[in-house]
Amino acid sequence: MAEIRQGHGGGSHGSGGSHDEPAEGAGHLMAPATETKEMDHAAMAHGTMNHDAMGGGMQGMMQKMMPGMMGDMAGMEMDLNDYDWDAYLANDRTLADPEIVRVERGGRVRLRVINAAAATVFWIDTGKAAARLIAVDAHDIRPLDGNRFGLAMGQRLDLELDLPDEAGSWPILALREGARERTGIVLATAGAQMAKISELADEEAPAFDTDLSQELQLEARQNLPERAVERSHMVMLGGTMAPYVWTIDGAVWGQHRPIFARTGERVLLSFHNMSMMGHPMHLHGHIFQVVDINGRKVNGARRDTVYVPPMSMVTVALDAGDAARWMVHCHHMPHLETGMMTEFQVTA
Repeated sequence: MAEIRQGHGGGSHGSGGSHDEPAEGAGHLMAPATETKEMDHAAMAHGTMNHDAMGGGMQGMMQKMMPGMMGDMAGMEMDLNDYDWDAYLANDRTLADPEIVRVERGGRVRLRVINAAAATVFWIDTGKAAARLIAVDAHDIRPLDGNRFGLAMGQRLDLELDLPDEAGSWPILALREGARERTGIVLATAGAQMAKISELADEEAPAFDTDLSQELQLEARQNLPERAVERSHMVMLGGTMAPYVWTIDGAVWGQHRPIFARTGERVLLSFHNMSMMGHPMHLHGHIFQVVDINGRKVNGARRDTVYVPPMSMVTVALDAGDAARWMVHCHHMPHLETGMMTEFQVTA
């Protein structure tokens, strides 16, 4: 298992201010809820997992607008890496002294990569080691071959690697999106020689999944059971770099409007990002399935954290669980700290 994260030093965001890294669990205390009117689209009530009804109401209108929005975005600059850090770590070590994992010649390795960073998206690059992505957020998907896969904060990837039947070493690197910094671990057979790996790549890694092409390739091995959709919510994601404030449905935590559902209801949540930063959206206490990406219906991955790039919309389906007030928040911790959190309020 490899846990990828940043070092302990403070960072600064793009507006030039200086900030300390948010404390672990910051913003998790929940203030009293206020009653608000939920956005419950009656037109959705008769849909199934095929979601044929999604063309109606506000949801259908937003989907029709998505191509134009993506076109408008072409001339705009996406904000990346609003915080810089003094170190990037894999299992608490930098590439100056990476963890060496001993492997056998011709062996098969299953590697779970956890993005435990507060504010950094990474690409996981397996280099010359052939890999298959077999699970996301601990839920099996149909295997996807490749040697570079991205993951946002809070997400997990399970990779299966078949190593050559020879002595050698194979770096597994985590590349900071839009930058040269990198970290990682090294898989190595006994006695293998290992060259020193620079903590800076020769060129910047690209931004992660701006067109959701990776997410579109992910297909769950087991779909949610088909049933009628009983409730639907549009969840608007917004915010600015200056002032540095991030919102859900136009409000910061404490002024938020809860998302309501009843235990057992099939619910659709459409995360619509109108900001120029990507947001990994996490729902506590539930597993959901990605069912629509920018108006394209999919039988996508089952997850608990989904990345929503700028000017995009991702819809997830879930069955409301135990009666409680469940957090919904961006897993970019400075965004959460400045207000990007609401609650999924489930009643019996």
